[in-house]
Amino acid sequence: MIIGVTGGIASGKSTVARAFAALGIPWVDADEVAREVVEPGEPALAEIAARHGRRVLLADGRLDRRALREIVFADPAERRWLESVTHPRIRERLLAHLERLQARGAPYVLLVSPLLFESGQHRLVDRSLVIDVPEALQIARTASRDEVDEAQARAILAAQMPRAERLALADDVIDNGGDEQALAAQVAELDRRYRHLAGSHPPR
Repeated sequence: MIIGVTGGIASGKSTVARAFAALGIPWVDADEVAREVVEPGEPALAEIAARHGRRVLLADGRLDRRALREIVFADPAERRWLESVTHPRIRERLLAHLERLQARGAPYVLLVSPLLFESGQHRLVDRSLVIDVPEALQIARTASRDEVDEAQARAILAAQMPRAERLALADDVIDNGGDEQALAAQVAELDRRYRHLAGSHPPR
C-alpha cells in the first residue's frame, strides 16, 4: 500500500515522514526525485538547455534553478512545457523507487510530495495524508526557515493549492500545529490504521 503525504509549505511533511520512518516505514521524496531528473547527463536537462541556452545553467553545468524558476513563473506556457518534459520522467522514477521499497517487505510505504494533487501523483497512491497547519504558522515558519519577509512568505503560500481545497481531497489529516508529542501520537495512530488496512489490501 502506498500513502501519499502532502501539505503546504512549512507544514512539516519531512518531519512527519521521519516520524513514520522511526516506526519502520520507508519513504520516497518526490522533491529529491525531481532534482535527480535534471542532474547533468540526464535527458531532461539536455532538453531544458536546448530550449533556454546557457542562461539556465550554472558554471559547472548544473541547472540554475533560480533562473529557470523566473522564466516559468513569468510565462505559463513555459511552465507547461517544463512540466511536459519533467513530470513523466519524475513519475517513472518515483514508480521505480516505490517498487524497490515495496520489495523490501514493509507493510506500506510513503510518497512525500508537495504537489501530490497538482502533479497527478495522487493517482500513484492508495490513500492521501495531508499535513495541515494554520496559515499564520506556515507564514511564520516559512519566513524563519527560508529567510524571507512576511510578504514573500504570503506570496509563496498564495501560489499553492488553497488549504481548504487540499483538505477536501484528503483521506487522512494530521494537525501539525501542536508540539512534538501531539504529532507523534497522531503518527502512531495512523501507523496502526495503515498496518491494519495494508493487511487486507490486495497486492498491486
